[in-house]
Amino acid sequence: MSIRILLAAALAGLVLAAAAPAWAQIGLPGGVPGLPSLPGQLPDRLPVDPGRLQNGLRDRIDGALQAPSRLRDLIRRSDGALEADPYGWPVARAEIVGVDPSPAGRRIALDAGFTIVRETRLDGLELAVVVLAPPPGLSLRGAVERLRELDPDGIWEFNHVYSPAGALTGEAGPPPPASGAPASPPRAGAIRVGLIDTGVNAGHPALAGVAVRQRGFAGPDRPGAHGTAVASLLSGRSGGFSGAAPGAALFVADVYGGSPAGGSSTGVAQALAWMVQSDVPVVNVSLVGPRNALVEAAVRRATGRGVLIVAAVGNDGPAAAPLYPASYPGVVGVTAVNARGRVLPEAARGPQVDFSAPGADMAAAGPGPGYVSVRGASFAAPLVAGLLARRRARGGDAVQALAAEARDMGARGPDPVYGRGLVAADLRVDPAAVGARGRLSR
Repeated sequence: MSIRILLAAALAGLVLAAAAPAWAQIGLPGGVPGLPSLPGQLPDRLPVDPGRLQNGLRDRIDGALQAPSRLRDLIRRSDGALEADPYGWPVARAEIVGVDPSPAGRRIALDAGFTIVRETRLDGLELAVVVLAPPPGLSLRGAVERLRELDPDGIWEFNHVYSPAGALTGEAGPPPPASGAPASPPRAGAIRVGLIDTGVNAGHPALAGVAVRQRGFAGPDRPGAHGTAVASLLSGRSGGFSGAAPGAALFVADVYGGSPAGGSSTGVAQALAWMVQSDVPVVNVSLVGPRNALVEAAVRRATGRGVLIVAAVGNDGPAAAPLYPASYPGVVGVTAVNARGRVLPEAARGPQVDFSAPGADMAAAGPGPGYVSVRGASFAAPLVAGLLARRRARGGDAVQALAAEARDMGARGPDPVYGRGLVAADLRVDPAAVGARGRLSR
């Protein structure tokens, strides 16, 4: 076999292995342009210069992995608590995460001048996490690269920060005050559903009578508008308003706590471990971010222990890179539609979309005692999570049961726009029906 064929095969394999999840997003649905699909048909002469082909593919992959421009403001507003990874995603400043580091790997890092900031044992997931600070004078990017060179068998990662897939804008008002409502234990046999988000205003009328147990993973838990709205869509019930699993016991993991570096991968992993320890069968995550080794490991361990994770696919447009945790295997990814059942133009697309649900032209609990109109995948995901929690309580495969009830939309069968179809259409509460004022969106 000639050197050109070997180069073509190696390049194709490298690109497919590194960027397969992003093909649909960057316009390469069938593979590498100019290269046939079967090794036996590889030409002896490449259609373009190998160097140009490699550089062009690298540029397209790098472009597809870049963070949305909206996150630059988040980094600027953090007062130095955040910096950017090589692709522009926000990360906790001067923090490197080691996932289950070996004793040898720890010793290598310490001998190289790295210092331990904190260590955590995630008992629910059987994961050990160590956070290191770089040696003086070494940039965070250089420090991560250095650790990966020194300990190639270890897993060393940035401490990425995740953002809500739909945030407070417009006229929704100030963040909710602390409710002062005491935590109440769930009733025996009650449906349990988890929420990883901001804290929740448990005193909101939409959550009256709902058992809410909260825990902070970025300092003390603190009520937030985003988490309160999502919680109401999960288990709220009050007058003309109802969530997908009304009255279900809520386990709320606040991974923000008002901290500029809130929403970190370490906080998300700790929250998932708490959900496993609390025997929560279905967890909603209306947060998005890049692929991260710690979160990926935590998701894999949690789903392996039977937890069903539902996540918003994001609102950065159909050409955006796949967002996580919705794009991890085993996670149920949810996109949003409007009142007419049309997918939102800003919604993500791709194989990570499992279901579509209302996510616009509908009401949810607001920052004060009333309601707001919401828009975004953040608010579609809890409707699916609530339905899955109810079906799981009956036994059997909850996802398959929900898929059997879904209304096929778009292309026939599962597709990258609507997934397996539209669910929860009857759960959309018209904003006018509850006097909603203001708007939550992204």
